[in-house]
Amino acid sequence: MAADHDPYETLGVTRSASDDEIRAAYRKLARTYHPDVCTETDADKKFAAVQAAYEILSDKNKRAAFDQFGRVGAPGRPGHGPGGGWGGAQQVDPADFEDIFEQMFRGQDGFGGQPRAAARPAPHRGVDVTKTISVTFQTAALGGTEHVTLDDGSKVDLHIPAGIEDGGKMRLRGRGGSGGGGGSMGDVIVTVKVGGHPSFTRQGLDLLVTVPITIAEAANGTSVRVSLLKGSVDLTIPPGSSSGARLRVRGQGIASEQDAKGDLYAVIQIVAPSDLSEQAVAELEAIGNTLPDPRLDTPGVESIPAQADS
Repeated sequence: MAADHDPYETLGVTRSASDDEIRAAYRKLARTYHPDVCTETDADKKFAAVQAAYEILSDKNKRAAFDQFGRVGAPGRPGHGPGGGWGGAQQVDPADFEDIFEQMFRGQDGFGGQPRAAARPAPHRGVDVTKTISVTFQTAALGGTEHVTLDDGSKVDLHIPAGIEDGGKMRLRGRGGSGGGGGSMGDVIVTVKVGGHPSFTRQGLDLLVTVPITIAEAANGTSVRVSLLKGSVDLTIPPGSSSGARLRVRGQGIASEQDAKGDLYAVIQIVAPSDLSEQAVAELEAIGNTLPDPRLDTPGVESIPAQADS
């Protein structure tokens, strides 16, 4: 190697090279010319030259001496070659060799090149498993317990919180897929489908119930008894109620486990009779003739005058 007398040329760096540049050049050449890797016949000499060059340039005092005098140490001092050479004992940071050897022989058993046993895989968490269950309207509203069978055949009791909505999700921790390399188990994500109810419909925590009444009850008012999720309540329907009117009963909707409470809304539905006697029809017509036209104040809608009999 032509750089026997100049460590800068040996490492292939300029005289203004930084410590990091010198270190990087050394590590690259050390990997290249290490006798256990390089097949060149003079690999050991090149490797020794690289070490010697790095010994000088990695030491600020030795580097300064070389920059000033072209050599390290006084002429003729033991350990230095003739003519101011820079040979002698090399002191190289062991940490550099540790990093270099790790890169050269990663995946091998020592210098013999034999494959090393595969490294143990890093722990990783198991996958989450999804599952869907169906519960009754009552269970979703009031809460309860459902017996769930998992994919592995095991069974678990799942607490259904009061107020859960259709499509709500619950998590069974540690009951999902197995982890790898000693990692933790995944979870089971349970989606809850809520069934319908013969009387109630739901809007958040509020409950709606339809209350049918006759035309006469709508005109004169009446009282009805309405079932709740638990028990019942008596409602007074005021005279002149129209279809679609809502009567509100505070706090009688769904109560969640977070102490939030919805309301109950009784929705009035006027039901007109479809099978009347001739006398009842005549009486209703007579009553109708005395009532004000309900369409007078409705934009875009008007009554058609009755045709006189010819």
